[in-house]
Amino acid sequence: MSKILLFANTDWYIYNFRLSLAQELRNQGHEVLLLSPPGDFHELLQANGFPWIPFPLSRQSIQPFPELWTIWHLIRLYYRIRPDIVHHFTIKPVIYGSLAAHILHIPGIINSITGLGHLFIDTGARTRFLRTIAKVLYRISLRRTQAIFENPEDRDIFIQNRLLKAEQSHLIMGTGVDVEKFHPTAKSNGTPVVLFSSRMLVTKGLLEFTEATRLLKQKGINARFALAGRTDPGNPASVPEEQLDAWKNSGLLEWWGWRDDMPSTLAQADVFCLPSYREGVPNALLEAAACGLPIVTTDVPGCRDVVTDGLNGLLVPVRNAPILAKALETLLSDARLRHQMGVAGREIAVNKFGLGKVNEETLMIYERFLSS
Repeated sequence: MSKILLFANTDWYIYNFRLSLAQELRNQGHEVLLLSPPGDFHELLQANGFPWIPFPLSRQSIQPFPELWTIWHLIRLYYRIRPDIVHHFTIKPVIYGSLAAHILHIPGIINSITGLGHLFIDTGARTRFLRTIAKVLYRISLRRTQAIFENPEDRDIFIQNRLLKAEQSHLIMGTGVDVEKFHPTAKSNGTPVVLFSSRMLVTKGLLEFTEATRLLKQKGINARFALAGRTDPGNPASVPEEQLDAWKNSGLLEWWGWRDDMPSTLAQADVFCLPSYREGVPNALLEAAACGLPIVTTDVPGCRDVVTDGLNGLLVPVRNAPILAKALETLLSDARLRHQMGVAGREIAVNKFGLGKVNEETLMIYERFLSS
């Protein structure tokens, strides 16, 4: 039996995207520990029988001395736990966790590059500076590790920038979707509903979705437009709650807030929309496809790995509200097309992105260390 530690920058991420992996590892007889900053989900992780360890981690801080103290604190924690395998998710856990694991000679280091995120999307001078630093730290921390990427474009960027070697990289398309939990339901909406479900971030295309909604309402399109999700104050791209309330109060769109039961939430929708700037492979699209919803999303890495234009949805250019509005109008005006694309999306979700398939591929990487 091996001791395995999973470390992410939020307990929300572990609960929503890696709980199934943790359960599969435990079913195989391994001791699994979970590490993250405290949030709203650690009690749910503990309720599922997993030891959860709180670890303070600022997602925005770049002050050298506090960050060095964080790394030192992590080294001490890893020394006390003495895991056989560590699996890191998101930028700081990948970099800091790998550095700590290297120093302590932990034999198994797995890193999931879940998307390039704000650091690689934003073009501001401060972000460009941070991106340069991140590349150096990635190059140091990723040596002698196994790295999992969710789309080929992200993997190629890391290899071309010599952040790791090709033989260290693995391509696993997303974190998978439970196709039994997420399944199609009969639609009974008199007025079709377009759903945007995600964290409330500019980089998810929220502003373009809002503007497209405005354009369609000005044109007299009969539809409801809804947002489901929470703000993310730890992310510099987060849209403030006051702005969401203003859109809601103006009657432009509905803001449903955080929803625990996403299958029921998706069952209320006729069209799913996520005009994101860039993704790993977004679980929101996988869940929507599994529920048989036609999708409008952007022609960017991650999103186009789930949606084939004209088959299970429509792809639009990034940051283009007028074309986004046109694509939404196409689906809103054609119920038969929505049904056809929904059926195709369900088939893609089952055959390509099923949770069992993704976990099986991930466990094959673990076997490199477990077998030794």
